[in-house]
Amino acid sequence: MSVFLHALRGVLPEHAYPQASIRDVIRAQPELDRLGQRLTTSIFNHSGIDTRHSVVPDFGQQEAGLFYDPQTQRMLSPSTGQRNAYYVEHATPLFLAAARAALAASPHVQASDITHVVTVSCTGFYAPGPEYAIVRGLGLSPHTQRFHVSFMGCYAAFPALRMARAFCEADPDAVVLVVCAELCTIHMHPASDPDTLIANSVFADGAAGAIVSARPPAPGTPALRIDTFGTALTPEGVGEKDMAWTVGDQGYDMVLSTYVPEIIEANIAPVLSDLLDTDHALTGTPCADVPHWAIHPGGRQILDRVQGALGLSDGQLAPSREVLRRAGNMSSATVLFILQDVLAAGRDGERVAALAFGPGLTVESGLFTVCSGLD
Repeated sequence: MSVFLHALRGVLPEHAYPQASIRDVIRAQPELDRLGQRLTTSIFNHSGIDTRHSVVPDFGQQEAGLFYDPQTQRMLSPSTGQRNAYYVEHATPLFLAAARAALAASPHVQASDITHVVTVSCTGFYAPGPEYAIVRGLGLSPHTQRFHVSFMGCYAAFPALRMARAFCEADPDAVVLVVCAELCTIHMHPASDPDTLIANSVFADGAAGAIVSARPPAPGTPALRIDTFGTALTPEGVGEKDMAWTVGDQGYDMVLSTYVPEIIEANIAPVLSDLLDTDHALTGTPCADVPHWAIHPGGRQILDRVQGALGLSDGQLAPSREVLRRAGNMSSATVLFILQDVLAAGRDGERVAALAFGPGLTVESGLFTVCSGLD
């Protein structure tokens, strides 16, 4: 039985900030020493990002907010509890917006058809959680099954989609609404260490929704057939301390070391070879022969290293680089934004490979086929 990924839709918060303006804010903070200031300029200027969106209005207004005071040009230091309260207030509308966008893009699915809701986030916690808010906010059946994938980081959309596919394989009538939403910018804080500077330069806010079901795509509404998923860890001891995500006293602390691109480059080829070998039609096929790629842009250097290691063309990397350029790294939601663009450009029967990276260092991947939805 085939299972399909329908109605991919990304949603961005209203506040958009040029990368250069956030660079200047970070660079001006007294917590940064001269080396930190120089690193900030270099990291931001070579990030491959033009714009990032945020639920935080502080950097574009005249009055002080929770995170920034434009009068003193100082970043403020709210506690983790204050940041999480802000997450609860602002994440819920973003989850709902992405859920509504996915439903609106799938005319053959009504809210009453939804049997399962799977939400994903690693940037805040609350209960009852976002999956509950979606059931209530969209008026779904009170019997809708609810699940939340939490604190897994940038690759977490893949476990959510794998879960959704399993529900549909177990029950052909299942219709699963998957929604990822991340408020990464509420955890920004000034420091001179490279890990914090890199995190401050790439992470952004965004949400994306999709519908997973065994229903074939309706005419005029293309979808992705889910073919297979893969998961892999780098060898034991490699990368475990280079990509991590912990709770600190002033927000979440992201470890994203400068070695991550090298670690991914050294380990990615066997992972993708194993993924392609699961499909008889692709066994032994060079990665470059797969037409479309959705690669999570953890940063520009990660995309550069993956492109070189897999021998991919600039065109195959274009969707990932474009999402990075216009929206930054939105953690778990990002790969769904890229898949949305890939689906819009793909032709019936073309194959799509997708992958994302996260704490561990973990590599999650998937293979899909474009189904045009033509009569």
